[in-house]
Amino acid sequence: MKKKISDGSFYKAFFTMTITMALQNLIVFGVNLADSVMMGAYSETALSGVGICNNIQFFLNMAASGVASGVTVIASQYWGKKETKPIHRVSAVGMWIGIIFTLLIFAFAAIAPETLIRLFTDKENVIEQSVLYLDIIKHTYLMFTLTTILLAILRSVETVKIGFYVSLSSFAVNIFLNWVLIYGKFGAPEMGIRGAAAATLVARAIELVVTVVYVLFVDKKLNFRLRDLFVTDKEMFRDYFKTGLPLMMSSVSWGIAMSIQGAIIGRLVESAIAANSIATTLFQVATVICYASSNVACVIIGKTIGEKKPMEIIKRRSKNLQLIFLAIGVTSSAILLLSKNLIIDFYDASAQTVEFTNQFIWVLCVTIIGTAYEAPALCGIVSGGGETSFVLKNDIIFMWGIVLPLSALSAFVFKFPVVVTFACLKADQVLKCVVAYFKVNSFNWVKTVTRD
Repeated sequence: MKKKISDGSFYKAFFTMTITMALQNLIVFGVNLADSVMMGAYSETALSGVGICNNIQFFLNMAASGVASGVTVIASQYWGKKETKPIHRVSAVGMWIGIIFTLLIFAFAAIAPETLIRLFTDKENVIEQSVLYLDIIKHTYLMFTLTTILLAILRSVETVKIGFYVSLSSFAVNIFLNWVLIYGKFGAPEMGIRGAAAATLVARAIELVVTVVYVLFVDKKLNFRLRDLFVTDKEMFRDYFKTGLPLMMSSVSWGIAMSIQGAIIGRLVESAIAANSIATTLFQVATVICYASSNVACVIIGKTIGEKKPMEIIKRRSKNLQLIFLAIGVTSSAILLLSKNLIIDFYDASAQTVEFTNQFIWVLCVTIIGTAYEAPALCGIVSGGGETSFVLKNDIIFMWGIVLPLSALSAFVFKFPVVVTFACLKADQVLKCVVAYFKVNSFNWVKTVTRD
């Protein structure tokens, strides 16, 4: 009976946190979808411009998430031990690393914006729109990073509802200001693509303010003071660089690779750029549960190890989670397939863009099942278990050794149809499932990353 109660509380925590985070992610990507739809209705070239700049945002997102994941792995095990002071110190490490990394990206965007944009496309009309968007959106980067890391710290101690409320407030502000500033409503100037960027800037500022207020004045689990977020020590830096750095490097590597993927698409026909923007946004909405389950699995597996649960319980929970991941993948694929026509109809897109979008979504309906299994299995269970270096090695082999060379050959040497190149870009999501299955079920990833 005791085991059943223990497992019952474990799965209750998993599903509660996953659903809450999925709703949060749905709202976040709902903002992106609304941006995409409103810009697509305004101008297809502007839509392509936003899509190009989203490659930079995605890279920042991966870097910030990587830093946050490193914090989460360590903090969740300390949370299992009910020790909060070490969580303060590792949080400060994450904040400093995130700030430094983000300022480097901001500096590049501020000093050489056109050079940065040309890494992703050579279409002059798209470059012009992208530079206009980037001129404003770069000011959101630091706010986004700080909010991401703070919410990850709260998530590591099983506080997830605030993330939902933060995203909900951002959603309402962003949608309203998009409508006002893009089209010039209520006497505001018609700003077009710059209006979309300005709306996002205001929304990001509100996100950060709400999160900081919650961390400092509302949360009672960690009892942070402002100085706790920035004061660290050498010992925790060493622990972070041993355990957290591989996850950060993996995310940065993934972000660079995805930027290169965007550059490959950006050098095909312009309709493919717009179609990729539409399909990717839809895919992000469909995978909200996949990535939520990954983040939650990392936290609760880390907590399980911190609580020093028997290996039998760790094995049983890990195996059952894998079945849940597969069920999430099949469901997400069905949702993506059923909603594609409804969403595409919102866009005022050319016939070729619609055709490419449909083709891309069919590819994503297959790869999403792989994503739903391998991402939470590796980034959730294995990383939460303490073996973070494996994720880095695996990503480098598949992305840099297989996907990018194969996609470049498809696009520029063999000149295969656009959809074939797109399929090559997503192939690792299926291939990594084999590795994920054998790695997770070897259970050699269970490691303690805390200090006594």
